[in-house]
Amino acid sequence: MGGLPLIDPSEIAMAGHSIGGAGSVAAMMKDSRVRAGIDMDGTTYARIPKSGLSRPFLFLGSAGHQPGGRDNSWDRDWKLLTGWKRWLVLPGADYQSFTDVPLLAGAVGVAVPDGLSPARSVEITRAYVRAFLDRHLRHEPQPLLDEPSARYPEVRFCTPGATCR
Repeated sequence: MGGLPLIDPSEIAMAGHSIGGAGSVAAMMKDSRVRAGIDMDGTTYARIPKSGLSRPFLFLGSAGHQPGGRDNSWDRDWKLLTGWKRWLVLPGADYQSFTDVPLLAGAVGVAVPDGLSPARSVEITRAYVRAFLDRHLRHEPQPLLDEPSARYPEVRFCTPGATCR
């Protein structure tokens, strides 16, 4: 096979939902080639050492993942993320909002929970995941990740010990 390689091994990120998102932390702890990670609404289980994890990380979750919420794994890990990090919450989202399930459920006549519409949840998820990957793998500035956006007013920027804005 000729041509360019399909994967640049110096520019790898891992993103996932639920256990897949939790797996992002675990993969980053085991493999330094994973340069950045995203956890979408997943309880984290892998323990970050006290020395911390200095690579970029994004938490993107529903209301249950607000600081001080029912899942304290993000609060625990936030302190140990020593590199670039963001904690974003979509209060109107539910657990499945970060997947294709709400879009597919509606298409086959299965009711979806009230709150964030399926199309809007997909739009927001795509925008923030793309911005994160562009910032950390393509090294392009992404103002969307710097502060709340008028385009996506549903998204809250959170910091433990403070309210989400």
